[in-house]
Amino acid sequence: MVIFQYIGSIFGYVLWFLFELLKNYGLAIIIFTVIIRIVMFPMSVKQQKTMAINSRISVKQQEIRKKYAGDQQKMNEEIQKLYDKEGISPSGGCLTSLLPLFMMMGVFYSVIYPLNNTLHIATQTVQNAIAKVATLPGMGISSSAITRYEQISFLTNFKNLQQTFPGDLQAFLGFSGEEYAKIKSFGGGFNFGLNLLETPSNFGIFNIYFLIPVLCFVTSVGSTLVTMRISKSGQTQQGCMKLMFIGLPLFTAWLAYSVPAAVGFYWICSTVISFLLTLVLNKFYNAGMMTAQQEAQRVALLEIQEKNVHRN
Repeated sequence: MVIFQYIGSIFGYVLWFLFELLKNYGLAIIIFTVIIRIVMFPMSVKQQKTMAINSRISVKQQEIRKKYAGDQQKMNEEIQKLYDKEGISPSGGCLTSLLPLFMMMGVFYSVIYPLNNTLHIATQTVQNAIAKVATLPGMGISSSAITRYEQISFLTNFKNLQQTFPGDLQAFLGFSGEEYAKIKSFGGGFNFGLNLLETPSNFGIFNIYFLIPVLCFVTSVGSTLVTMRISKSGQTQQGCMKLMFIGLPLFTAWLAYSVPAAVGFYWICSTVISFLLTLVLNKFYNAGMMTAQQEAQRVALLEIQEKNVHRN
């Protein structure tokens, strides 16, 4: 999709800058994830406030559901009035839950098209180079290997191509000197215990690469369970939130199994760092404290309004 290509291109500038500093793509992803989470921190605070409001109004919701149990339309109207009065949106939690997936797709497009979106080499130049490589017999890259993730395959086999090509490889591929130097540097920086350019599905389930999708699922579900226990919000999860609890981790695990390991590695880093930030949020913005503050503000406002009525 064009929007994800655009986001991937923007993310690519950041990833390339971090890679230039660290010379390792795994470390670059970790630092990149920290930056993204810091940028999103204000939204996390807002979500925490929304959870506090939901906790405070849950009793009122139960009263409305009990009072209008026989009239679904009236029940929905009264609950909506309650939402309007408190200034909350019932779909706000779903949007916040979807945003990390949206961000991950941006990272996916920066990883799957590294020559275009991270090194920012012109698309036509990249396509011409890949087409030329596909015509070379015995050079380590077959035409079948480059059909799905052609730019990933190109980077994976670039070192072998350098060693086996008999002539001037740069001139043959059509890259400028700067572009060729970037590719040489970038292609050698994906080892982080395992090659982040590889795709787990290529190795099956009895391989170390299978740890990537497994850890994606475990960290996602585990952090959600702990977060729900800390916030004591397990009883307030409605509709799409229940679906997100299992559906989103399963989807990301499947995605991590099907795409280059760098994408799943990002998701794991993002989940772990997000969980650590949640612990920080709970210490300084926990639901109980914020509920008490909101209730105190509401009482103070009512007292002011009452005084104004008496004066008039």
